[in-house]
Amino acid sequence: MEIVEWVRDHPVAALVITCEVAFWVFLAAAVVARYVLRRRRLSTVLLLCEPLIEVVLLVATVTDLLRGAEATWTHGLAALYLGFTVAFGRYTVHKVDGWVAWRLFDGPRPPRVPSGGRAKVVHEWKLWLRVLLAWAVAVAVLGVLLLIADDPAQRQVLLGWAGRATLVMGIWFLAGPVWQVFADSAGDDDAPDTDDAPETPADHPTSHPAHPTP
Repeated sequence: MEIVEWVRDHPVAALVITCEVAFWVFLAAAVVARYVLRRRRLSTVLLLCEPLIEVVLLVATVTDLLRGAEATWTHGLAALYLGFTVAFGRYTVHKVDGWVAWRLFDGPRPPRVPSGGRAKVVHEWKLWLRVLLAWAVAVAVLGVLLLIADDPAQRQVLLGWAGRATLVMGIWFLAGPVWQVFADSAGDDDAPDTDDAPETPADHPTSHPAHPTP
């Protein structure tokens, strides 16, 4: 079968897909254990399995190169996936947990993403810091793989993925916090200035002369 042959030719890529599926399976199981079965301890244990998925992928990726495999795009993909899961894995778990509790089990409504203003700027900076963490983890993993890879062509492949990670980080920086900072500043400039507003009679009440007393 073609799928079996593809998995045989790209074992690391197949493992990345498997890890992603396992992430959502464990998350769904944890939600069911917490809200349907009312077993919070079991839910916690299932969520603790999430980091083990990342460890398995990291060990398998490094071991694949140590055994003499050629460094390809699959190893770069695994490095970026590890960076993403480290930075956004727990964040995604909290988002899903809050949404399920609110929609299905009468839990409190999760806080909405700010639509503008200073709160939106802070939100975008926090998201970008997660991207920065993802970039740092991905580059660190790629650095380890570069130490293992001997062939210059293979090293170029890994360096290319480091470049892609850096490009994503830069685009997110410009399209996220930087854009929001300028948008927020523009919104402040467009706001009406009360000092320049036209004066109304209410601002200067007419003073009536006092009536002479008889």
